[in-house]
Amino acid sequence: MRDFPPVTRAYTERGADEPDTRSPLRFLWWMVRANGVLFWVGLLVALIWMVPQTLGPWIVGRAIDTGIVAGDSAKTMQWILLLAVVTVFGAASGIAFHTVIVREWLIALYGTTKLVTRKALQLGHVLTRRTPTGEVLSVSGSDGDQFGALMEVTTRALSQLAAYLVVAGIVLTTSVRMGLLVLVSAPLLVLLGAPLLRPMQRWQGVERARNSELTSMATDIVGGLRILRGIGGEQTFGGNYDTQSQRVRESGVAAGRWLAAVESVGVLLSGSFVVALMWLGTREVAQGELTVGELVSFLGYGLFLIQPMRTFVEFAQKWTRSVVSARKAVAVLSQRPPWVHPAEPASLPSHAPIVDGASGATIEPGRLTMVVSAVPDDCAALADRLGRYLHSEEGALVSDEIPEELKGRAALRERSARARAREEQARRDDERARQPWGVTVGGVDLASVELDEVRAGILVSDTAPQIFAGTLRDAVDPLHRLSREQAEQALHTAAAEDVFDALPGGWQGELEERGRGLSGGQRQRLVLMRALAADPEVLVLVEPTSAVDAHTEARIAERLGAHRGGRTTVVMTASPLLLHHADEVILLEDGVATTRGRHADLLAGSAAYRSVVVRGTEGTPTLAERVEPVEPAEPVREGSR
Repeated sequence: MRDFPPVTRAYTERGADEPDTRSPLRFLWWMVRANGVLFWVGLLVALIWMVPQTLGPWIVGRAIDTGIVAGDSAKTMQWILLLAVVTVFGAASGIAFHTVIVREWLIALYGTTKLVTRKALQLGHVLTRRTPTGEVLSVSGSDGDQFGALMEVTTRALSQLAAYLVVAGIVLTTSVRMGLLVLVSAPLLVLLGAPLLRPMQRWQGVERARNSELTSMATDIVGGLRILRGIGGEQTFGGNYDTQSQRVRESGVAAGRWLAAVESVGVLLSGSFVVALMWLGTREVAQGELTVGELVSFLGYGLFLIQPMRTFVEFAQKWTRSVVSARKAVAVLSQRPPWVHPAEPASLPSHAPIVDGASGATIEPGRLTMVVSAVPDDCAALADRLGRYLHSEEGALVSDEIPEELKGRAALRERSARARAREEQARRDDERARQPWGVTVGGVDLASVELDEVRAGILVSDTAPQIFAGTLRDAVDPLHRLSREQAEQALHTAAAEDVFDALPGGWQGELEERGRGLSGGQRQRLVLMRALAADPEVLVLVEPTSAVDAHTEARIAERLGAHRGGRTTVVMTASPLLLHHADEVILLEDGVATTRGRHADLLAGSAAYRSVVVRGTEGTPTLAERVEPVEPAEPVREGSR
């Protein structure tokens, strides 16, 4: 089992073999080569599997001519025993062939999944800026299955092509006319079936595009289900999903019609071939040019050749589907990360001031700094710059799916236009990533530091974090580096004791995917707890308490500074409860830092700051002033683990 699960090192290890994404055909050939020796072993086993099937009709014919017709019982028994041996050998080789061929299929399927996973790890946030989620999931799932099916049918088709040529040679040595009929039948089948492949490919592409859109809709609905229930939008979005589901069904039915037409041509021609072969055979028997045994052999070969002919049709179908899938896979896997390794990497200074050139904001080391703006996107953009993330652009996603009403040259032009748009987007990302980043730590620009070191030293916890299924301990401390006391301290600071209590089993309690069993506030505090547990040198939190109630927010505000004492913490927020405990507050106006100071001083001296922070009329006490200090909650009891 050394080849399963498939070993994939592409994209995350330097120098590892990567897929050939120059074209869909090159990618499919790379998939064949990725199977390595297994593909050739599968082909060899398939050829061995076909040998008994080519010998069977010949043995039956010889048994009739030399045994039954001649009245020789001994000869008849010899041929019967030989046929039994060949049959047993064929059954054993068939088992081996099926084992190898399924192995090829699974390696291609799960190999594709691992490729997409590693590409997602390599690109990180860049992938979601460029490609819709549904397309990525479709490549990982359904397209990977298409590649596995292609590996299986390719091996089978090559082995049966060899058997087809062997049978044609045997028939030619006996009857030239019948041999020519055998040789012509397969090309004629392909020639007549080819015109049906193009509309079948088009509808399969439409089905694939609609299914990708349906997957994206399902992802969005699941992610925002709680919000939809809150605003009463379940029926609206459910209706949209139902409509799109029906469109997928309609395109699948249309593709199925053309598939049925291709299958019908295969059945019609293969049946006609057997009829023609038997007509010629009986004529030659009547003329004394063939024996009865040879006629029976020809009948057996005629029935045998139906299988290769049907396989050739199946290969054409799966090849068509795989080319469509390969085009989508190339669109995802061909994307390159914009980051480059610095020629002379510098180390990230510790406990040093951080200066953002775009906004002019300076973050002093070891302090709890909060950033306020009337435009939340300005704060989010600053957080992205501090963590060296490319800021998301409105409408930046470029789908590989083209409008289904486009056909022929119009479809080619649209596909080319989208390819150029993706290239232009990648060029802009490359240009931005290769320039000085504009954020310095202790005078060192982040572009001069290895990206891995930046990620390790500066952690950005944004407003759309992910929670994966698993235990609470894995969600908070995936690397299992924390002691119980450290984990409980992070739990206490995030005021997430209710999350702990809500899970049977405590730290070993199971979380559902995306934390579906938790409320919005509980999920947000779980994410905050995870960020605190990572304990980075610089922690950037974007609206960490937007979904929690005022009393819980007050507890978090009181505990956050003490927990992060001596380390740099930046919080993007307009909450008076948090701002009241900040060491320093920076106000952004039009993305530029214009004012800085303590919360109370800014409330008294800055009208712009008050307009963003104060809720209500002038003179009304702020929420921070109205909420009384909250006593620290009791730490988690040892008996409740």
